[in-house]
Parts: sequence; C-alpha cells; structure tokens
Amino acid sequence: MIERIPDTLKSTGPRLVLVVDDEPRMIRFIRMNLELEGYHVVEAGNGIEALDQVRKHMPDLVVMDIMMPKMDGFETLDLLREISTVPVILLTVKGEEEDRIRGLELGADDYVTKPFSPRELVSRVNAVLRRADWPSPPPRTILDIDNRLSVDFNRHQVIVDGDRIDLRPTEYRLLTHLIQNAGWVVPHETLLAKVWGYEYRDETHYLRLYINYLRKKIEEDPSKPKYILTERGVGYRFVDYRRANRMKSV
Repeated sequence: MIERIPDTLKSTGPRLVLVVDDEPRMIRFIRMNLELEGYHVVEAGNGIEALDQVRKHMPDLVVMDIMMPKMDGFETLDLLREISTVPVILLTVKGEEEDRIRGLELGADDYVTKPFSPRELVSRVNAVLRRADWPSPPPRTILDIDNRLSVDFNRHQVIVDGDRIDLRPTEYRLLTHLIQNAGWVVPHETLLAKVWGYEYRDETHYLRLYINYLRKKIEEDPSKPKYILTERGVGYRFVDYRRANRMKSV
C-alpha cells in the first residue's frame, strides 16, 4: 500500500518550491527569479530525486520539466499523484499541445511553455498557490439537484445514483460556480477568471478539459449532457434545477 504524504499546511513564512530539471542552467534561472520574489527553493535533477525531495521537504509547489532522463515528467507526475496533492506546474516545449493536455489529465495544475520570461513564471506560480490557498466554504447541507444527482459541498463530492464520487479541487470549484449561477449562462472568460484566476481568462482549453471531466463524472450520457449545458461561443450554463423543482411541486 502506498503511503500518502499529508497535505501541506498553509505556510506562515516563505513558500517552498521544488524545481525539477536536468539542466543546471535552467534550475539556476528559475531559482534566482523565485528567490527574488521571496520563495525558498529546493532542487532535483530528475524524477527519482523529485519524489525523494517531495517526501523529505513537502513543498508548497513543484515546477517540473517534462523532458528528463531516467524518469520523465509525465511518469514522475503520475507517481507523485499517488502520494501527494501538491500543486504542479509543468515546463513544456512551445507548441506541444498534446504534452500540455496529457499533463493536465495526469493531474498537473498548470504549465509554462519554454522559453518563458521570469514575469510569466512568477505570475503562474503566484496564481497556482493562490488557488491552492482559497478557503473551502463552510459546511452546508447536501444539495439535491434531482433524484439522481446531489452535491455534498462539505466533502467536495457529488453523489450519483447513491454513489459518492470524489472531485478534484479544480473540478469542485468549477461545479460550485456553475451551480451558484444555475439557469444563467456564465461566459468562458468569467469561469476562467473565477476558477483559475484572472491571468487565465484566455486559456479556453482548460475550461473544455475540465467541463469534460465533470460531465464524465455526473452526466448519465456525457455526449448528451443535461446538467452542464454548452452555450456555443459564449460559455456554459448549469440547468436551472430550482425552477424544475418548483414546477414539480405545483
């Protein structure tokens, strides 16, 4: 049985970032710019070292290159997600969309394409840590959408046909925002800004990917969704369950 590393507590001092790359010059570049912003940095030269460093230091964030010897970033991320929920930013080659999508599907929180500027890197690091620090809402009763679907806000779970299904933190934030605006169309840019951060308002592929994740978990037929509806070219709308329930009671 794999022993999971406890979720890191919110730091009261400087945040600790693990930088994983097989190029010493890249590590020095990233270290210098993060330390200028007040972050503490630890290093790893490959995926095997990265897993050891996560166990040893329990960092607040991991910045990791994909192309590495011994164990690449994808394999490392896959193993890391078995023991830790630490946020991960992947470093990818510009134009490799398949790498970005694969990384997100494996549990990465974001990516930065090479070459990148210090300002972009720091902005992404700040945004990912800000999302990780967002407080959970206070405990609420279970919300019944209909006879098939309920949402347990306290446990960040959905209940489908009586079975509890865990949601990733980003999936939970996205679903919560849609439900809070049930019956209304929420534009792409608004969802991206609210769920990922203002810096992500043009990253529509994030939204498509996570909408698909949610549909696979809550829809009876993801290809013909009845809860999360697409308003083509505009945004997404969660079904107005309140109006449907009122009509049933009449």
